[in-house]
Amino acid sequence: MTPLRVMVVDDSVTVRKRIVEVLSAQPDFSVVAEAANGQEAIETCQRLRPDAITLDMMMPVMTGLAATEYIMAYCPTPILVVSSSFNRGELFKTYDALAAGALDVLEKPDAEGDGLAWERQLVSTLRLVARIKVITHPRGRLPHLQDRARVGPGQLPLPNLARADCRLVAIGASTGGPGALVEILNALPRDFALPLLVVLHISPAFGGAFADWLQGLSNFSVTFAKDGEPLPRPGTCRVVMAPPDRHLVVSEGRMRLSAEPERHSCRPSVDVLFESVARELGSASAACLLTGMGRDGAAGLLAIRRAGGLTLVQDESTSVVFGMPREAIALGAAGEVLRLDQIAPVLARLSPH
Repeated sequence: MTPLRVMVVDDSVTVRKRIVEVLSAQPDFSVVAEAANGQEAIETCQRLRPDAITLDMMMPVMTGLAATEYIMAYCPTPILVVSSSFNRGELFKTYDALAAGALDVLEKPDAEGDGLAWERQLVSTLRLVARIKVITHPRGRLPHLQDRARVGPGQLPLPNLARADCRLVAIGASTGGPGALVEILNALPRDFALPLLVVLHISPAFGGAFADWLQGLSNFSVTFAKDGEPLPRPGTCRVVMAPPDRHLVVSEGRMRLSAEPERHSCRPSVDVLFESVARELGSASAACLLTGMGRDGAAGLLAIRRAGGLTLVQDESTSVVFGMPREAIALGAAGEVLRLDQIAPVLARLSPH
């Protein structure tokens, strides 16, 4: 088997050499280049076309975010962000990179942590990332996402899915999810009047500021759910996210948080949310399963469809990873398979306004 060709990008010589040593010890990896800043990363990527890149965010000359935006626009390559940035501003840059096309994020090694566990996680994550066929992001910069012309329902060949009884929309996403969520929220009309419950797979170490980041890029209130909080009622749009490392469940008119075991190695799990929505709201619900790796969400989406709810799945052409949507389609859970730019107009038709 031909080894996966990897470029390692980090301004810290110590961290860079650590990553190189770990990957070089694996027979299925070949480190073909190193770079100390984003500009070097771009130039080397264009010249060598590696199979994958590990990329730091905070670097001199050019940041990891700027490099991600350029690479995903002009020489798309699977990118694994390896970062130790946990303050609010630096976390926002990590989310920006994920929305611009980076596939996953991993903490840098901790001198006091379990080094072998980190090495195993680096290797396993990079193996998955390197095999993803990434899509081009010609508008990699997030301000361009905000400036996109909104697409009205009348401009697309959309199914006639309008219904008057929808009380809530549940959304699940994983790899590629940050960018997809931004696009959907920005395309919804400002008077959209249904609550949105969202589960996104993201490492707990990096997820703490995601709701604030998403609110800054949308027209709606975005918060993390609080245990026991009443379920938002139709009338205004509020986006409520499952917090890092907690399942979000709808029960008896309230949102509940749970530390129950992972589902499909995920907590929060899309399946857990969707199944609770099916039980609680049945035909008065709608759900969207977006881009992502694995199969989380497929069974829960089927439960919503069987309960009479509307079920939408992102199509392959616009998914960064078609794993979760593919599993839902295979189960018969998808009421409609739509391009990403079709999803918001369909949701808009469900709004009571």
